[in-house]
Amino acid sequence: MAYKIACLCLLLFFVTTSSAEIAGFPFESEAQEQRFRELSAELRCLVCQNQSLADSNAGLAQDLRSELYQQVLGGNSNNQIINFMTDRYGDFILYKPRFATKTLLLWLTPILLFIVGIFCLIRFSKFRNQRQQTQVSEEDLQKIRALLQAEEEKR
Repeated sequence: MAYKIACLCLLLFFVTTSSAEIAGFPFESEAQEQRFRELSAELRCLVCQNQSLADSNAGLAQDLRSELYQQVLGGNSNNQIINFMTDRYGDFILYKPRFATKTLLLWLTPILLFIVGIFCLIRFSKFRNQRQQTQVSEEDLQKIRALLQAEEEKR
């Protein structure tokens, strides 16, 4: 029983500490808090690289959340904030990279792979159908039977 209570307390501790990072910023309105949450989910932690600013506990992520908080309170628009962050930290900070010439390969690769996959699927299904439709002539069957009988007689 004590084990279950200890696990529950530990779980509650981690739940409250993970939500306290973002909830620690006082906002003037619900709209500002919602914008902050959306932007912190859109921006990537540069240290963790696979977590958003909202999810990361890294020191840099805390600094970036503080900067984001100041920008939201300052009345900057979402585009202004994202432009500021990308100018300062590069496009890597965005989970969804912009469509530009340097990210063209990133955006077009899935489409190209899909087209190649469809082409291969069609090509191989036609090849398989042609192979299945091939019939053996009666003459060939007789030759095969004769060869099999000759093999059996040798044994």
